[in-house]
Amino acid sequence: MKIEKFFYLHIFFWVIYLIGSVILPTIAYGFSAVILDLTFFVASFICFYVNYFLVVPVFFHADKIYRSIFAFFLSVSCFVMIRYCIEQWLFPIAFNIRNYPEDTNIFYYFFDNVFYSSTTIFISTAFWFFKYFINAEKEKSQLIEAKKNADLQALKTQINPHFIFNSLNNIYALVYQNSEKALPAIEELGRLLRYSTKDLEKDFITLDKEIGYLDSLISLEKLRINNPELLIVEKKIDHPKLSISPMILVPFVENAFKHGDFRNKGFEMKISDENKMLQFYFLNFKKERTKDTVSGIGIENVRKRLEILYPEKYQLNIVETETDFTVDLKIDLNEEN
Repeated sequence: MKIEKFFYLHIFFWVIYLIGSVILPTIAYGFSAVILDLTFFVASFICFYVNYFLVVPVFFHADKIYRSIFAFFLSVSCFVMIRYCIEQWLFPIAFNIRNYPEDTNIFYYFFDNVFYSSTTIFISTAFWFFKYFINAEKEKSQLIEAKKNADLQALKTQINPHFIFNSLNNIYALVYQNSEKALPAIEELGRLLRYSTKDLEKDFITLDKEIGYLDSLISLEKLRINNPELLIVEKKIDHPKLSISPMILVPFVENAFKHGDFRNKGFEMKISDENKMLQFYFLNFKKERTKDTVSGIGIENVRKRLEILYPEKYQLNIVETETDFTVDLKIDLNEEN
């Protein structure tokens, strides 16, 4: 809750309090007691904010009941002292009136005013706790958001080195073979790195940029594959400027090139965004010697990022058999949800 709303809440309370403690009694009983009613209002007002700004923040402690009791009587003492000084000292001199008989014992005066001051003190304390819990929830949300951003940043820093490592391995193989494809591969890698150094710093990029990553990655990998025509890619993009977190789709393609069988086989990739629902389907065949799971760091990384960025707005189904690896991912990119 913003400071302005707290201010209006306080104004509303004091308007109601003024009506109930001064205006209505004056209408009902006349002006005979209006001075004493105003004294009560002033004492309540001062006591309210002494309790609100000083007593409760300094002395209240949920685990130490004696401190809370002390805080209560300290606020009562503030109310009594203000009211006693005005009604029993000042008014007799200025107006020749008193609220209590002249011989009233100070202890009786104190305990008689415990009841009158309690309402103000409890409401003041309730206001403080209301503000405290609102601020605590705000700070908690800020901490959660900061942790989420830190987690995302950490996950992003995992993506880039992994991607570079895989690509350099491919280029090393081409250079080792003295292949003419080595220089184009280096050029393609340079273009991909320019993309990644710019866009990984952003929380979101446009969908067409993410797909551009995929196109560049596939173009780079095609340089080392004997049958690039077996890489089947189908795209149907109606909303290229939809926002998406960078490198959400790329790890699945990287995973395929790292663990897939491309001797006489390829893969199938389908991407669409009908009704702003991103649908990503990917099927590739595993190498025969691969016995362990092929879901590595990159894919586990994607799972975590999806859970942070798109809670309850995505579906990720991964099916792995002895021969193939299938990914079916759906993300609702409609920002109005």
